[in-house]
Amino acid sequence: MTKRLKTVLITGGVKRIGLSIARILHDNHYNIIITYNKSSKQAKDIFTELNNKSKDSCRIIKVDFSKISNFSKFCGDALKCFGRLDVLVNNASRFYPTKIDQINEKSWIDLIDTNLKSPLMLSKVFYSELKKRRGNIINIIDIHINPPLKDHIIYNISKAGLLALTKTLAKDLAPQIRVNGVSPGAIMWPEADENKVKKKKDILSRIALKRVGDPKDIAKAVLFLIKDGNYITGQNINVDGGRKLNM
Repeated sequence: MTKRLKTVLITGGVKRIGLSIARILHDNHYNIIITYNKSSKQAKDIFTELNNKSKDSCRIIKVDFSKISNFSKFCGDALKCFGRLDVLVNNASRFYPTKIDQINEKSWIDLIDTNLKSPLMLSKVFYSELKKRRGNIINIIDIHINPPLKDHIIYNISKAGLLALTKTLAKDLAPQIRVNGVSPGAIMWPEADENKVKKKKDILSRIALKRVGDPKDIAKAVLFLIKDGNYITGQNINVDGGRKLNM
């Protein structure tokens, strides 16, 4: 059995793209720490799945990142899991429309806190550990920051900010820590979408490869940046089948 020497933390890694990232990195012999908030069943399922494959290789931590005071405690709890952290994958995200007449403080706090504040604060609290390990930070962004997605004002702002954060941290944390982004295109449709069929047909018509991607495509890009991207920092990889060519 291959010994697992390095540890990856994936926020929101119990569903969708985050789950695929957890599985791919685990298959490549990383210890995995996954955060969740309300998805306790999914968290227990992936905990059991990965530890059945390799004993004591996965930990799950329930945490609420809406409170600023929770970040330092969480950092301590995470480092106790395997005694180190080599990679931080900021995957947890909130996504829903906010038209101009629907904007309110609640939606602003919800989207900005999850999509932008949490990646920043996690980068802060794990900075010393990642510096010591010459580690990585990878932010899951979105191709829809440029051009922005219609009627998603706050979401667009949060993800554009995450791209700016990625480039800023890459400059500020170099040379010890590499920081990059991965921007999914049409990978998984939002869980709640009334016009899914019509929208999917329209989107497929504008994708150069004429097909929807797979969560594994994102996970493999993350793996590449960790394992083989030793001279890459401050970059954002669009994994979109060529959608950006026709936006």
